[in-house]
Amino acid sequence: QVQLVESGGGLAQAGGSLRLSCAASGRTFSDYVMGWFRQAPGKEREFVVAISRSGSYTYYTDSVKGRFTISRDNAKNTVFLQMNSLKPEDTAVYYCAGQRRSWNIGIVTTVANYDYWGQGTQVTVSS
Repeated sequence: QVQLVESGGGLAQAGGSLRLSCAASGRTFSDYVMGWFRQAPGKEREFVVAISRSGSYTYYTDSVKGRFTISRDNAKNTVFLQMNSLKPEDTAVYYCAGQRRSWNIGIVTTVANYDYWGQGTQVTVSS
């Protein structure tokens, strides 16, 4: 069992920045591929970015490439999402999630493949 707790959401203006954190407790954090997903009102939860167990590999959805950066600190059991150049369309509840299945891109981008989820943190970007 892994417990995930996100923090760092809030209100930002377009062009601004926010940094999300996701603290994990329970099983060995470094065993898990970690991902960030988001869900806007009336929309399905969607993949944002994932990071491999060691942090050596990352994969971003096209809409956030060059603006968002994922990182992890396995010693501190934490994964981060630095969000720069925010846009109103980034407004959503952001969730971190973990899975041990695989780094295969078809797996890391799919909601159903993640076993553990945080409670979510709201990010609102005003224009």
